[in-house]
Formats: sequence, C-alpha cells, structure tokens
Amino acid sequence: MTRVVLVDDHPMVRTGIATLLDATVDLEVVGQAADGATAVDEVARSNPDVVVMDLSMPGVDGVEATRRIMATHPEMRIMILTSFSDRERVSEALAAGAVGYQLKDCEPAALLAAVRAAADGNVPIDSRVARVLLPTVPTERLEDLLSSREREVLALVALGLANKQIAHRLAISERTVKAHLGKVFRQIGVADRTSAALWARDHLDGAS
Repeated sequence: MTRVVLVDDHPMVRTGIATLLDATVDLEVVGQAADGATAVDEVARSNPDVVVMDLSMPGVDGVEATRRIMATHPEMRIMILTSFSDRERVSEALAAGAVGYQLKDCEPAALLAAVRAAADGNVPIDSRVARVLLPTVPTERLEDLLSSREREVLALVALGLANKQIAHRLAISERTVKAHLGKVFRQIGVADRTSAALWARDHLDGAS
C-alpha cells in the first residue's frame, strides 16, 4: 500500500484527490495539509511514501515546503500538482527536490499513474511540462554525442536508478558513474538528473 500526503490550500481539491486515491486498492491518503508549513509537520508525523504538493499556497509555498521536507527526509518522493507550467516554476520545484510534476487538468488515470510512478522511484513529468524543460539537441548525431557506455548509464538514470545501483548493474565504480554522468550532462545540455532522465526518455530507445 502506497501512503500519500496531500498538500493543497483548497479543501475541495484535497477532497476530490483523496476520494480518487482512496478508491484504489493500492493507494491510501494518510494525511492532508492546507499550507507548506503544515505539510512539513504532517510528513514528519505520518511518514508517507509520496507527497502530492501544490505550489501556490499562503505562507510557505510548495517549493519551500519541498526544500524543508527534503532536508529532513531526503528519500521522500514529492510530486508537484499545480496549474503552473512555466519553466521558472518547474525548474525551481525540481531543483528543490521534487521528483514529479503534473498539471491539475490531467486525467484522473494520469494522476493515479503519476503517484504510482513516483512511489516506484520513477520521474512522472507531464508531457506538456517536459517540453518546457527539454533542451533542443540534434538527435541524428546521438552516437557522436555519447559513447555506448554513457548511453547505458543515461538509460538507467531514466529508469530511476541511483548511482550505486547503476554501478552495480554495470559492474563499474560509483566514481566512474559520476564521471560518465558529468560528461553526459554537458553533452546533452542539462544540469540535473531529472532533466537528463526526461531527455533520455525522449531520445533513447528503451529508456521509457
């Protein structure tokens, strides 16, 4: 059972999402909060698997709440659910530690799939948001950008594996994984793992 905390300043929104999640057999809402400060306390109290976080809230907003939660719960899976899809807000949320970003007008099935994906260690980003983040790198010369080993490492990043898991899978050291990722980030024009994963899913066969 995946335990979820909902954070949104609109009671009707929280009620609707809670009803949707609780109607499934594998998702359970274990806490709710109407602002970021309360969300931090609620996460500490209920220790969920996934936090569904709004961005625009009074007082402590979703980005700052995400930062505070990640500071004390670095393994927490936080998924943003908001109406905003501009590059600045998306980048700030992901930089704060969010692993997913969905828009509030998504289909109910898409929201459920995103929560499950976040719990499974994946990166559920709405395709409309992904288009805002993805760099424009010519794909016809991918083989000139990345070596076969670098493509292997990138594909495993897209699957949500940590450096230690990638190192074990490929029988190389974590230091080597980090070196490969540093070069990959420079070559494809991204600055973090989330953007690299998004790029891989759009450009690498078998990375989705």
